[in-house]
Amino acid sequence: MTKPIIFCDFDGTITDNDNIIAIMKRFAPPEWEMLKDDILSQRISVQEGVGAMFSLLPSGWKEEIVDFILQNARIRDGFREFVAFTKERDISLYVISGGIDFFVYPLLEGLIEKERIFCNGSDFSGETIRITWPHSCDEQCQNGCGCCKPSLLRKLTKPDAFHIVIGDSITDLAVAKLADHVIARDFLLQKCQELDIPHTPFTTFFDVIHFLETMEVRS
Repeated sequence: MTKPIIFCDFDGTITDNDNIIAIMKRFAPPEWEMLKDDILSQRISVQEGVGAMFSLLPSGWKEEIVDFILQNARIRDGFREFVAFTKERDISLYVISGGIDFFVYPLLEGLIEKERIFCNGSDFSGETIRITWPHSCDEQCQNGCGCCKPSLLRKLTKPDAFHIVIGDSITDLAVAKLADHVIARDFLLQKCQELDIPHTPFTTFFDVIHFLETMEVRS
């Protein structure tokens, strides 16, 4: 078997909690709840909903929001060891995240090189926070993903590669359907079970390391 390429989600996967939800609960007016429900029920796209949620927050709050996330976000157990494992085995690892650069980069600093991180951008020059979309959908996707994970998989893939997706939520489902194997928890795990997508459940990244070791033994 060729070496796998791993595409790993950030919020709720690398971190224990969803950082966008944490920010909204702490800083946003009540209107954010309706936007969140509209995203989950697919009445609006992720791109439209996330952009609208952040537009509720004044740009001047940037420092306070970043401080809040850095103090409260927790990296899932085993992630540091998992990154070291992929480097030792020369396995390609990319973080593909619907999160925003101003908290994704600081939380991953010293763990993963910036060029391996793909997430949404931010602009604090206006009155309210504006989200930018450097990795939006390619011509094969019309979902308004924001950070389009299927498009990134197509862009970063290699011929005959074995694609592994690690994730937890609805935003990982489309890319999970393109994977050869999914390592899943929470909502994504339920969907993999329902749709018969080849998968392995995980709780910590030590579980992910164990799966990769077993896969190498089999291959």
